This record gives sequence, structure tokens and C-alpha cells, in this order.
Amino acid sequence: MDLKNVPRLHLKEANSSLAKFGYRHQQRNTRARTGKPYQYLGIEESEGIYHQQMKERLKQECSRRLRMILKSELRVRNKITAIGALAVPVLKYSFGVINWRTEEMKKTDTKTRKMLTMYKMHHPKADIDRLYVKRKEGGRGLVQVEAAYKVEIINIAEYLNTNYKTDQFVNIIKSYETTQTLV
Repeated sequence: MDLKNVPRLHLKEANSSLAKFGYRHQQRNTRARTGKPYQYLGIEESEGIYHQQMKERLKQECSRRLRMILKSELRVRNKITAIGALAVPVLKYSFGVINWRTEEMKKTDTKTRKMLTMYKMHHPKADIDRLYVKRKEGGRGLVQVEAAYKVEIINIAEYLNTNYKTDQFVNIIKSYETTQTLV
């Protein structure tokens, strides 16, 4: 048999032929079964979501961004705005997906205040509540992580209640959530 006359498939053609017969779909599903994590919308998953690992990664990214903002030569007002626009949204993105506890968010707020004190933006004996009051009302306008969590969860609940009242899956989740809070 002469090998010169045998047609050779290129890699792209082989992949497309495999995709036609459904082999590609099976390959994707085996990755989740092997236990190796993959990322979907920035959150690591496998057979479930790795909550602890993702929390640590998000906290590190938030503190890294916070450090970068505080090291910059911006004015204090612009630094506070940048914290609300760049550092806090890292955590906000995960609020409906990852299970956060109130204590963890309070620790994150405490860490933020400590970093503000380290970079001489906040006096150690100054009023903490004034940090979170809006700037127009005489405060600094810093976004509190715990308050942002509550707002985000309420917005998700309102969205689901208004747009998916008759959806079967949303009703199952609602019944599950009500039993979990009672237990």
C-alpha cells in the first residue's frame, strides 16, 4: 500500500469530525468526573463549587487591588472611589454563587480599615461609622462589604420573584431556601 496516496486529516478536520459524532461532548464531561477543577465564569467548579478555595482567591485578589490603590498617588477621595469601583466588585461578583458568612465579610471590612490605617488614610482612633457614610452627608463614602452583600442578595431575590414567579425550578429553590433557614 502506498502511503503517499492516502488522504491525511489535519488536526482541525479531525476535531470537527469528532465533534460531528459527539465525541467532543463526551470529552468535556469526563473532565468534571475526574475531579480536576475547571473555571466557569471565573469560579472554579468540578462536581460542585470549591467555596473555600474561591473565597481565599477572591480575598487575595481584593486585598491585592486594595494595596495597589492605596499605594497609588491619588487623592483620598479618588482612592475611596477606586476601592468601591475596583476592589469591592471582585467580591460582589461572587455573592450570589459562593456561600459567604457574615463573619467573613466583617473580617474583610476590618482588614480594609487596617490597610487604610497602614497607608495613613484613616486614623486608628477615628470614627469607623463615618467611613461608610456617604460623602454628601459628611462621611468618606467607602463601600462596606457586608452592606454590599445584603443589597446584592436582596436584588437577586427581587429579580427572581418578579421575573420567574411561575418557573418550576425557582419554586423548588425557594422551598429549599425556606427549609434551610428554619433548620
